[in-house]
Amino acid sequence: MKENDKKMFLPHIGICVAMDLIGMASFIFPGMGEFTDVIWAPISGYIFFKLFGGRLGLIGGVLDFLEEIIPFTDIIPSFTIAWLIRRDAISKMTLKNEKSLRRESVAKSTVKI
Repeated sequence: MKENDKKMFLPHIGICVAMDLIGMASFIFPGMGEFTDVIWAPISGYIFFKLFGGRLGLIGGVLDFLEEIIPFTDIIPSFTIAWLIRRDAISKMTLKNEKSLRRESVAKSTVKI
């Protein structure tokens, strides 16, 4: 079974925004920012992987780790971007399923004489 065939989980947007704000908080403390990033980067990558799961979670977790560990890239809202990607994938999958159901119902409603 492909990942697309499974029901995808969409985390709450508030959680994603909060995680991005926590990652950006290192800019509040000048000088300590990069030290806190060393601690926060693996935690953030792991949370990203667990929150999104699958291929998006794996690739995104690695990219989120790199985004947090590389200096001055904390401004990128990686959790929110992943939320938008997942929401788009879910809406496309829903639209595809609705079209498939319509085709099936039209095929069943035709009467053979």
